[in-house]
Amino acid sequence: MSAAATSPAAKSHGQAGQEAASGRRLPSGRQYDIRHARQSAHLTEVGGALRDYLLDGRPLVEGYGPEEMCTGARGQSLIPWPNRVRGGSYEWGGSTLQLDLSEPDKGGAIHGLTRWRSWEAEDQREDRIAFTHTLHACQGWPWVLDCRLDYGLDDGGLRVRTTVTNRSPEPCPFGTGAHPYLSLGLPGQAIDAGLVQVPGRTYLPVDERGIPTGHERVDGTEYDLRELQQLGARHIDVAYTDLICDGDGRASVTLLRPDRSGGVELWVDGTYPYLEIFTGDSLPQPDRRRTGLGVEPMTCAPDAFNSGEGLITLEPGQSHTGQWGIRPL
Repeated sequence: MSAAATSPAAKSHGQAGQEAASGRRLPSGRQYDIRHARQSAHLTEVGGALRDYLLDGRPLVEGYGPEEMCTGARGQSLIPWPNRVRGGSYEWGGSTLQLDLSEPDKGGAIHGLTRWRSWEAEDQREDRIAFTHTLHACQGWPWVLDCRLDYGLDDGGLRVRTTVTNRSPEPCPFGTGAHPYLSLGLPGQAIDAGLVQVPGRTYLPVDERGIPTGHERVDGTEYDLRELQQLGARHIDVAYTDLICDGDGRASVTLLRPDRSGGVELWVDGTYPYLEIFTGDSLPQPDRRRTGLGVEPMTCAPDAFNSGEGLITLEPGQSHTGQWGIRPL
């Protein structure tokens, strides 16, 4: 077990002593490691996020270093909504609510309210860790949520469980998601040559602000990735739904190396009927574009706070739990 796995206050990679000596703090806060056999995962205080996940030291996700600030929402959990809210505005209970515009270039609010908050680590063991955070009322969000993220490693890979409870006296709108980028494990190599399979039969085309404009079948379009095939130069940033599931009710996205010598699979349980696929063409760092495949489990569609598509109503005291995971291939 690493030093970071022995105490919630400890840092991974020997950084605790360095920080104490210099008085500085890492951009993503305290760093935590969990390990199982040949696998290791690195988690952060900020956002309770998955910073990295490796097999034999080879990256399975496109992450970021402990000295870096997270960009592109890499590995962050998205609560109390995934993706976008058009104009940052929505109606609930007869009132119009206005969120801060966290995506000013598109004039909207994106990826929820908890991804830049500090989370508390607890129940830490060598192969698992939990993070908790209370989301209090804020601009455009007059409710209180208790949030918990459970990360665990076992022979089947990485498993993530998200549980959120409404602690307010009134019902609230709710959705959740996550934002990992799958990696070919070949640093610097574009995902274009990778083999990809996405289980969606329907996709949601979007306008210039990334807001869905309807539903279209994937048949005969560049978005049809139901059969394993080379990704190529496709530019994708849309949500898929009508997912093809296995006998256990799971849907999976696969990314393989061109020679099929290795790869990774992201699976979701039935609480996530939407998967956003993002090829990273618009990321702010040019050298990080198309180096990882964003696969975002979502309980609802983009802009669900306005469209209502997939939106969950959390009653007072009610909890919602969903699971997803990543499996080395």
